[in-house]
Amino acid sequence: MGKIVALANQKGGVGKTTTAINLAANLAIMGKKILLVDADPQANATSGLGFDINEKGIYECIVGTCGVTEVIRHSDAIKKLSVLPSSIDLVGADTELATLDDGHFRLKKCLDPVRDDYDYIFIDCSPSLGFITLNALVAADSVLIPVQCEYFALEGLGKLLNTIKIVKSKLNPHLEIEGFVMTMYSRSRLANQVTIEVREHFQHLAYDTIIQRNIRLGEAPSHGKPVILHDANSAGSVCYLNMAKEFLKRNKKG
Repeated sequence: MGKIVALANQKGGVGKTTTAINLAANLAIMGKKILLVDADPQANATSGLGFDINEKGIYECIVGTCGVTEVIRHSDAIKKLSVLPSSIDLVGADTELATLDDGHFRLKKCLDPVRDDYDYIFIDCSPSLGFITLNALVAADSVLIPVQCEYFALEGLGKLLNTIKIVKSKLNPHLEIEGFVMTMYSRSRLANQVTIEVREHFQHLAYDTIIQRNIRLGEAPSHGKPVILHDANSAGSVCYLNMAKEFLKRNKKG
């Protein structure tokens, strides 16, 4: 059975989608069969891998107008990578889901039929704690939390962790924290201090790999590529390759 991992942080601009794209791509290149679910109405994970954001996708699956296998797209560049795309239509899903008796479970019901087809399914959540993100937490086995190496990084974590705790107690008793990964690292006293605090507080849950700030990481989505296909020798590419290796080691697979 494939493992479902939600990437979540209600604070925007922390490198969440960048991490989702590049972790998924590297694991696929390393031989794992991967599905990346874009659960963000901004659809940056969809466009960042070169897919059309105007096609049917996760919204249609959630509202029940088509099945998940009808809308999953397969990467031409990376053989074992597939994407469940998003679009701006997903904005309306929060309101619609709130009126449904099974509103918290729609994404889980969509993914359950295909989870055995993949080694890992990653859900790129929107920077909020709305119904779509709650759906992702209900569907997931674990949550991977990107943490920006800046002053306000730790400020919103309490709310996210409390939400995870509530989901675990009421909707998904199997939900665990996959880990915390430090992103947008620059060699400064502040970045070092934030990293130290995260590691002291979360201990073994904090990844050893740190994602550095890197121009190539910022450029890659505009080309519709993960950074490993844009510039495999860049610092950003090396960081995410190391993170993928650490992810597999922590999951004792491969």
